[in-house]
Amino acid sequence: MNSELTNAQRADVLIRALPYIKRYNNKIVVIKYGGSAMLSDDLKKAVMGDIVLLSLIGVKVVLVHGGGPEITDMLGKVGKKSEFLNGLRVTDEETADIVQMVLAGKISKGLVALIGNMGGKAIGLSGMDGGMIEAKKLDEKLGFVGDIVKVNPNPILDVLDKGYIPVISTLGYDNEGNCYNINADTAAASIAGTLKAESLISMTDTIGILRDQNDPQSLIPLIKVSDAPQLMREGVIFGGMIPKVECCIEAIRRGVKKVFILDGRIPHSILIETLTDEGSGTMFV
Repeated sequence: MNSELTNAQRADVLIRALPYIKRYNNKIVVIKYGGSAMLSDDLKKAVMGDIVLLSLIGVKVVLVHGGGPEITDMLGKVGKKSEFLNGLRVTDEETADIVQMVLAGKISKGLVALIGNMGGKAIGLSGMDGGMIEAKKLDEKLGFVGDIVKVNPNPILDVLDKGYIPVISTLGYDNEGNCYNINADTAAASIAGTLKAESLISMTDTIGILRDQNDPQSLIPLIKVSDAPQLMREGVIFGGMIPKVECCIEAIRRGVKKVFILDGRIPHSILIETLTDEGSGTMFV
């Protein structure tokens, strides 16, 4: 069976997407990118292709990326063992230097180049550029892990206004010039809230929030922020998903209209969510 679309079918797909294109045109969408979608070259191309397409149809995309696995890999190469406390990387001064090198250097520039190769325009920024993310020490035990004090949106808005996609590494700084490693979910929620984004899309390694962890069919497509605490008490939202959901709630409270948790392992999940009736993952409102 030939899976190629006919020209009429292609036209139909575009017409069906038109209401969604109109809804998101000239609106800001923040995409938090991490997990398995960063490790597979095919998925990485699919995600960057989605981002370029959204940008070309008039969506102001802001890409916020993590890079935990690559940081762990680089630390291993220099003989440093990765240590975590409550899901956050313990970051001494040497580790902070390596985090800065991997996030703002290797990963950021790689994504900028890939977006360029796919016909988009991107500029790499870190939270230290233009005074974007001011931070303070979150906990002495964690070392140089940052708690966000303030987000200055001007560097992001300036880049968007020139027609570029900002690719943001989640680093912060303080008045003494210290560099802080900031959790990517936390940074994305703060950035989306400060920008009053139309939506925040958080790409994860799960298909969304499941009522029964053993049943993929039990996906909860829509969660009201007011219902989330009860789902945590029931154990439906648990473990590493709790801080992610807390970031989703924080983004909504800061003025983001919709927040999505999507499976980054599904090719084109961003387009399925933003430009079709079907959607994928869990939406918070």
